[in-house]
Amino acid sequence: MNLRLTVALLALGAMGTAGAQNDVWRTDSLQEVVVTGTGTQHLLKNAPVQTEVISHRQLQQFAGRSIEDILSGLSASFDFNENDMGSHLQMNGLGNAYVLILVDGRRLHGDNGGENDLSLIDPHNIDHIEIVKGASSALYGSDAIAGVINIITVKHRDQGLMAENTTRVGSYGDIRQHDGLALNYGKLYSYTNFQLQHSDGWQNTAEEAIQQTEYHITDSRNKTVNRHTNWQISERLTYMLTPKIELYADGSAYRKRIYRPSGHHPGVDVKTWDLLYHNASASVGGKWKMDGGSILTLDADWKRHAYYYTFTQVTLTDGYDRGHFTNYYPYYPGDEQLQSDQQLLQVSLKGIFPLPFRQQLSAGADYRYDWLKAPMRVKGGDADDQTMAVYVQDEWNATNALQVTGGLRLTCNQGFGTRLTPKVSAMYKLGDWRLRATWSQGYKTPTPKELHYQYVRNMSGVYLYLGNEDLKAQTSNYFAVSGEYTLGKCTMTLSAYYNRVDDMITLVTIPTSEAPGDLIIQYDPVRVRQYQNMEDAKTTGIDFTVRYQGRDFTAGGSYSYLNTVAHQYDSDHEQMLRVTIDGTAHHKANCYVTWQHDMSKFYRLGLGLYGRISSKRYYQIDGDGKGYNLWRLSTTHQLGKNWRIEAGMDNIFDYVDRTPHGLHLGTTTPGRTVYVSVNVKLNRGKKLSNKYKTNLNSQNNEQD
Repeated sequence: MNLRLTVALLALGAMGTAGAQNDVWRTDSLQEVVVTGTGTQHLLKNAPVQTEVISHRQLQQFAGRSIEDILSGLSASFDFNENDMGSHLQMNGLGNAYVLILVDGRRLHGDNGGENDLSLIDPHNIDHIEIVKGASSALYGSDAIAGVINIITVKHRDQGLMAENTTRVGSYGDIRQHDGLALNYGKLYSYTNFQLQHSDGWQNTAEEAIQQTEYHITDSRNKTVNRHTNWQISERLTYMLTPKIELYADGSAYRKRIYRPSGHHPGVDVKTWDLLYHNASASVGGKWKMDGGSILTLDADWKRHAYYYTFTQVTLTDGYDRGHFTNYYPYYPGDEQLQSDQQLLQVSLKGIFPLPFRQQLSAGADYRYDWLKAPMRVKGGDADDQTMAVYVQDEWNATNALQVTGGLRLTCNQGFGTRLTPKVSAMYKLGDWRLRATWSQGYKTPTPKELHYQYVRNMSGVYLYLGNEDLKAQTSNYFAVSGEYTLGKCTMTLSAYYNRVDDMITLVTIPTSEAPGDLIIQYDPVRVRQYQNMEDAKTTGIDFTVRYQGRDFTAGGSYSYLNTVAHQYDSDHEQMLRVTIDGTAHHKANCYVTWQHDMSKFYRLGLGLYGRISSKRYYQIDGDGKGYNLWRLSTTHQLGKNWRIEAGMDNIFDYVDRTPHGLHLGTTTPGRTVYVSVNVKLNRGKKLSNKYKTNLNSQNNEQD
């Protein structure tokens, strides 16, 4: 189907149905409180920074199996390249390293400078998601050059006991399990969450790309998605010391194993080890709501992300014997070899203070320590990095119609010195219009991995990946304007943005002669890739959304146009090259239509149809990813207050991308799949009054 025609039809269809329904939000969606854009509470319609919300109602109706499904299915700004290492996310043209993912206002820790494992997030425990696009470094730090995704979890504050279970099964052995137990007694609140995810994996093609293997292989054992199992258990304790002082402690443990099939083509599909991940976290903190409306919060977080090979066959490979590096060291089935152990310690202090003349001041300080141990992947075996920062932000309601927010962050990094990053946003109310504008700068220092990486990958030949200790820090300038118009139950938003990143860090293929001589002698690589600074990279785009919501029927759509340009110096030919940022698709669109109705006093039926469309994705090497057009049907069945059944079909028209292994895919979907999910929730205790619930939710949002 022609992409432009499809997008046009979707937009017309969405606007046509806009006479009857809205988007993904609650009936009072514009009254929803958001916190991510400024770190303080605002009604969505009055937020000075453009914020996109995926509401709890939309999450329930969509019934996504993962956070990747949810974000790509409900927002046109996202793309994912999922692989064994995690989920490589792209947001408006920039990848993982430039997108800050928060869970209840605190960063999700994964591979620094690489793919995040988003299966750390339990999709059944999400209340709503707030998305702020563009540089937010003044408030959140270096990882927010492209934007911020804040995942707000469900809060359980009713007195007594609550237990819930969700079991979801689907095609290809897909199992998703969620269990929650909340115990609230007096001043103490406890919530224990367990999740398990499993898939048997699938193979969309048995052909290997001849560009990668130099042979025509049509019977490879490699899978498109490998069999994997992961589980996580987490606990959060909250104690209300006084009505205005809240203390908390939480922690989690996570394990994931990826099972890799072994074939009969050496260097291509003969795998003698599986992949194993060990993650853990622990946090403590508190919040003091003072007289006069001021709020102080203090948080301390420790997080670990460790990655191992776990051997399935006797293997002679590089290793360590009694602490000394050894070539062809023997590993036996069950042995584990550490690849990387990344740990983060972060301490944050923040205050929010009301000021005269309709102003509100936010100020804070952060300390972050990153430590990386990777004997097989980092020069010297380990590396670390320290960053300290202070920031201040002032929100000023200049008039009833005009609100201005200005912020400034001072960052001091142990290896790259000090930098100031400002941000200014403004919103003007004009009847049913909301006009917004933002300018902000970003600053991001190289990660320990980008500086010191040294990794060998065996395919049909040796591929060598190198860090670069000569990297420079990255800076950015972001500009955006948007207009939002609300007419009754219909809301339309049009946004335009420009983001320039100077000295952007990316992997570049370099001549073998430029690699260290000892590594060339030791490995004789066929390709060498190194982290290098580009001269600059620019992303320009337009986002359009339309939504309408009635009592039972909702409809909407979004469209994103993106253009990226980067300049990279080619040392072979001594010339500047103009390239497209890897993973860019010029056109993406989403649309949906949902209907819910009370069929009886105890039964509510919901139906939803969702479409997701992307044009071709561009890459510098290994081919482009094909465009795709995917459709999804979901049904929900609410039985009384405690039972809920979800069932549906993904990829209704059975599209499969059969690009050979080793080249880029547009989508990894295995084709048409079905799922069914059953949720049961039991409450034994006293419900809180609506007034007290509102107060608690307000406190939670302030902390988030």
